[in-house]
Amino acid sequence: MTGLHLLAVTPFIFLGGTAVVTMLVSTFVRSQVAILCLTVAGIVGSLVSVGLVAASGDRRATGLLRIDDYALFFIGLLVVTAGLVVLLSYGYLRRRERESAEYYVLILLATLGATTLVSSSHFASFFLGLEVLSVSLYGLIAYPARRAVAVEAGLKYLVLAATTAAFLVFGMALVYAVSGSLSLESLTTFAIGVSGLQKALYVTGLVLIFTGVGFKLAVVPFHMWTPDIYQGAPAPVTAFIASVSKAAVFALLLRYAIQVDAVNGRPLFLVLSVVAFASMAVGNLLALLQRNLKRLLAYSSISHLGYLLVALLAGGTLARTAVAFYLVAYSLTMVAAFGVVGALGDARGEAESIDDYRGLGRRKPLLAGVLTLALLSLAGIPMTAGFIGKFLLVEAGAGGSRWALVLVLVLTSALGLFYYLRVIVTLFERMAPEAAEEGGAPPVPRGLAIGSLSASALAFLALALLFLGLYPRLLLRLIEMAAGSLG
Repeated sequence: MTGLHLLAVTPFIFLGGTAVVTMLVSTFVRSQVAILCLTVAGIVGSLVSVGLVAASGDRRATGLLRIDDYALFFIGLLVVTAGLVVLLSYGYLRRRERESAEYYVLILLATLGATTLVSSSHFASFFLGLEVLSVSLYGLIAYPARRAVAVEAGLKYLVLAATTAAFLVFGMALVYAVSGSLSLESLTTFAIGVSGLQKALYVTGLVLIFTGVGFKLAVVPFHMWTPDIYQGAPAPVTAFIASVSKAAVFALLLRYAIQVDAVNGRPLFLVLSVVAFASMAVGNLLALLQRNLKRLLAYSSISHLGYLLVALLAGGTLARTAVAFYLVAYSLTMVAAFGVVGALGDARGEAESIDDYRGLGRRKPLLAGVLTLALLSLAGIPMTAGFIGKFLLVEAGAGGSRWALVLVLVLTSALGLFYYLRVIVTLFERMAPEAAEEGGAPPVPRGLAIGSLSASALAFLALALLFLGLYPRLLLRLIEMAAGSLG
């Protein structure tokens, strides 16, 4: 391996190396502050190395990874999002867990798997990155071993993820059997001339691969695990799943769809269209019935992945820009929302019921303000990042003449506005005097002050959502440059 090869993979080296160092140091130093500093240093080093790689002209890596502008953009997004999750996790773990070194190691490894996914150009690196991400999530979800609901959620995710991995591997085997290659680039030329039985096997393999990807994205009909996992996992882990995990998988799906020209392949296009329709409708309808905030956000996330599929099916340069921007807005929004959930509660549990948040605006205006802004962004209200993202999705869908999908997107977004506003109204409702006297308010830790890590991360997220909603052009220029490298 030459120096250029080594430079191209430095973001991965920082993440993997920091995980190993953190694991070794934790055997001698059981200090959460020291482990946190190591973790943050590794994340910052990985982010800086992304800039160094982007500045270098030659980015040769290996035949398994493609370190182009598109990959570097998403690596940067995933690393920043993981860093925010780490900062939010510190206060959460300090109140609930005596030992947490292993938690940070798992976060680093999961981020390593996610960054491998977005730069994957081969089925081997695709599967390796996906499994590193998945195996790390098993431990993160069940990390509070004394909470039965967390262990149950971890076991559910383990069983379902293992099952869908079998579909994924079998789909790859079928594609390899007819094409003789596992490289995404070679599949581009192969898909043009394939016909007959080979085409049937090839399309079957693609559908099976999408089954595995669909589980990670939690789109209908692979969505049933989502509310249970979101509810059972610790709030910062749920934020990681909703942002880093899904953004990485969808970024890979976009690259994959462009490589195999999925938009113009009628069988796969029809499958993805049905999935998009169902995800938008089912996600929003089920969210209407929820009184648990984490389950509401879980069903909401299903609909947002359906919105992203609309742009993917539209195709074209505008669709790539829309998907990338929406993934940025969606990731920051979900981390902000679950960051507030994690900031509330104590060692006995989290504030999950919507009723627990009644009157929060009067008692903790910072938390209520951040959650309000996050919900408004998810609803697509102007002056938030979510509005710009949703506008770009509609524009991409209209540009690709996907009118039926665009109509469903608009109608279901209006439906989603109802349950988001219901939560916001609850935040600023007055509590009944008797409820306040009986201690009906959700527990709020005293340590959450303006100068704390959690509060600083939440303030950054709130400002980012407003900045991207008011001045999105800077990010859009960066995305346009990154999307152009997809070809």
